[in-house]
Amino acid sequence: MTSRREWERGLIDRVRLIDTVVVIAAVVCAQVVRFGAPHLASIASIDYTVVSVVLAGTWLAFLSIFRTRSPRVLGSGAEEYRRILSATFRLFGLVAIVSLLLRIEFARGYLAIALPFGLAGLLVSRWLFRRHLARQRREGRFTTSVVIVGSHASAHAMARSFARDASAGYAVVGVCLPRTQQVADEQLSVDGLSLPILGDENDVLAAIEASGADTVAVTATDHIGHEGIRRMVWDLEKKNVDLVVAPGVVDVAGPRLHMRPVAGLPLIHVEKPQYNGASRFGKTAFDLVFACAALLAVLPLFLVVAVLIKVTSRGPVFYRSERMGLDGTPFQMIKFRSMVQDADARIEDLLALNDSDGGVLFKMREDPRVTAVGRVLRRLSIDELPQLFNVLRREMSIVGPRPPLRREVETYDGDVRRRLLVKPGLTGLWQVSGRSDLSWEEAVRLDLSYVENWSMTGDLLIVLKTIKAVASSDGAY
Repeated sequence: MTSRREWERGLIDRVRLIDTVVVIAAVVCAQVVRFGAPHLASIASIDYTVVSVVLAGTWLAFLSIFRTRSPRVLGSGAEEYRRILSATFRLFGLVAIVSLLLRIEFARGYLAIALPFGLAGLLVSRWLFRRHLARQRREGRFTTSVVIVGSHASAHAMARSFARDASAGYAVVGVCLPRTQQVADEQLSVDGLSLPILGDENDVLAAIEASGADTVAVTATDHIGHEGIRRMVWDLEKKNVDLVVAPGVVDVAGPRLHMRPVAGLPLIHVEKPQYNGASRFGKTAFDLVFACAALLAVLPLFLVVAVLIKVTSRGPVFYRSERMGLDGTPFQMIKFRSMVQDADARIEDLLALNDSDGGVLFKMREDPRVTAVGRVLRRLSIDELPQLFNVLRREMSIVGPRPPLRREVETYDGDVRRRLLVKPGLTGLWQVSGRSDLSWEEAVRLDLSYVENWSMTGDLLIVLKTIKAVASSDGAY
């Protein structure tokens, strides 16, 4: 416990120091660029050196007030960035209101420099810190030790989720299972890792002492009951041990979950996914603007790729493939041709060599149909850029589920068909989470998670992650 509290304080102190440097640098840069030397920074009886000091101090105070350095959000991504944006914009909104009410004429250029520079610096520094923290956690440092309390199936699922994402920083050190579900060897095996069974729901305190855990995660609480949960809360409070409770729903994003007490019960309300209205209009507008800008930027690259394809192999420059779009409507997806001209006719001879788990998708690491130029295009994902034309034709989105083939859709059951509730995307969670290395089940899970939780903020984050995934060529073949 002491160790965890110490490294949490250490992380907070580091982030506080980084925030201080970034904010001071932003206001100093704004003052120097706008006014020059500090002794010249005085206009209409306003001493901007004093303004810079007050602004920097208030900015740092707002970052603390909005809990942007809380251990709960450090390294978490979207929520951390949201709090920084909220703190910064509310500060500058307050400055605008105060200047209007008191009729203070601030130099607009000064604020126009301080705001974007400071905000960009804060977001970039937190992103770099998040990457550093994730790398440290994957190596076993700065982790939270967890004891899971629940049924065998739910404890196994939770432990597997924590193990899948080591950068989240949760390391399972033991489990407490109902007596009737405990096994003879007193071990729970999760993906090759053996976790000790430390008793049942009545042995949580002893399990904490034995494992040194600082957090208890409760899942599938039926066998524990309301009284058991309440006693556990009181007992853990004395030990200064954190308690987290899994609500039993998976792949539901935070913005859709709202806690509200009803009749003394803390009920979690799960909002319905938003597929229509203003959200869809905003997504369409983003798609069209982004596609137009991207096409203008890559037009010279299109010409070079077209020439290379034409002079190195027979066949057309573009390859068209039928895919299933919104509500199962078929459309012709456009790509740069990366295979030989008769590639589709030869697929039957290669089905036995499929590298994709599940058999629904067809992927080969060393596909003999791929041309030399096509191999480079695939590695850099350049072959997918013509799908921007599909976006302009409103058949696809910039971000969405992977575009499925007709034969794939014909195998969908009722749950998987929910992928068709939104347009397929040029990129998506599947693109930034392993691409061709994903199993069929994992690809479906990611697509369904996106369909259930999509938002404009999430789309922007996926676009940024796509750039990194493409640059590293992870899972591309």
